[in-house]
Amino acid sequence: MTRKKREINTSLLDSVTADMLGGGDNLDFFHDDSVRVERILLELVRPDPIQPRRVLPEQLHYKFHNNQLTPTQSLRELVQMAQVSARQQGRPFSNVLELLPDPESETENNDHKFSPEEDTLRDLVHLAVTIRDDGQVNPLTVVDMSQGVVRQYRIETGERRYWAAWILRDFIPGYDSNGMIDCIVVPAEGSSVFRQAKENTARKGLTAIAMARQAALLLLTVHGYEIPNHVVNNDFYRQALDLDLRGKREYTASILSAMGGLSKSQFRRYKALLQLSDDALEIADRTNLDEGKLRYVTQLSVEEHHEMLLHITELGLTVKQIKEMCEQEQSKSELNEDHLIPKQALQLARLMRTSNDATASDLIDALLQKDKQPEIALARIRGLKQLIEDAELHLLSGMKT
Repeated sequence: MTRKKREINTSLLDSVTADMLGGGDNLDFFHDDSVRVERILLELVRPDPIQPRRVLPEQLHYKFHNNQLTPTQSLRELVQMAQVSARQQGRPFSNVLELLPDPESETENNDHKFSPEEDTLRDLVHLAVTIRDDGQVNPLTVVDMSQGVVRQYRIETGERRYWAAWILRDFIPGYDSNGMIDCIVVPAEGSSVFRQAKENTARKGLTAIAMARQAALLLLTVHGYEIPNHVVNNDFYRQALDLDLRGKREYTASILSAMGGLSKSQFRRYKALLQLSDDALEIADRTNLDEGKLRYVTQLSVEEHHEMLLHITELGLTVKQIKEMCEQEQSKSELNEDHLIPKQALQLARLMRTSNDATASDLIDALLQKDKQPEIALARIRGLKQLIEDAELHLLSGMKT
């Protein structure tokens, strides 16, 4: 997929100040005269299709945003998926309230391993009941996308509360919903991916894959890429693999702060997860696998990602076991390759697959540590540059034939 770049929304980026992204209550945002709080019909509100967090399972996410399912139909399918999983584990339910912990029970389901669909539904039902009992304490933040007399709002923050409101309306017996939801409304030009990112990381934690998508969205924004208003596939986020913080140093602090105060190396590791295949990304996101387990999988060939993820989830492998398995697979792949390939070339190829973790200054420091003299280090850099240019021409020539 190719996306054309656009002029960076300077009003949006200029608003990313230390006050907004630091601690506190974002007072400037809430005191802005353009911001208003309204009660809006649920039917007029839509989730952000490129929101890094996936509330719905992947297949339902795409169906919903492609208008193949209504909100109620999406949740009904989620309930059915959770019911199938629960029935297979000998804990069938017919009412979503049965998913909640029983306060009278002294032996709660701590030993039960719930499916991802059950966990998602339990979380949303719990939130729905909290809203029912205590009221909607936190309004959604929505962007006014209305055109003429047609009113429409896109969620910037609070998608879990949106789905909980639908559950409360259509799936909680005895609750008389008026179909309205409290929203802080901001104009279209006042939307902020930074505010969305900060909300994502401040509340219920993102999965490692959602963190990767969040990192990509922030990078794509500051580098001036067009951010679409429709659902996208993983290739959209993968464009960020060619981008880095060094290209936009003036936004580095804001991006890392919006991501929950990550270090640069942590940011790079999360972004690197976008190298995983589509199937692997879905499994990792669905099962909430840690970045520490996934980083080793990215070093394998794309064809091996899916199978390795299945091993990890089915066998419950530890980080140490995953590292050892991935290293073994790498060794097998190298042994199966042409044995005439020089060892140095194989080592260089392996290093290039993980080069995102190093900077130019890191390379210079390493060369000077070994060779001591800048002139020798420069000669080695020029030799490597010529080798890579020759390799590029050779590869391009082969692609044309």
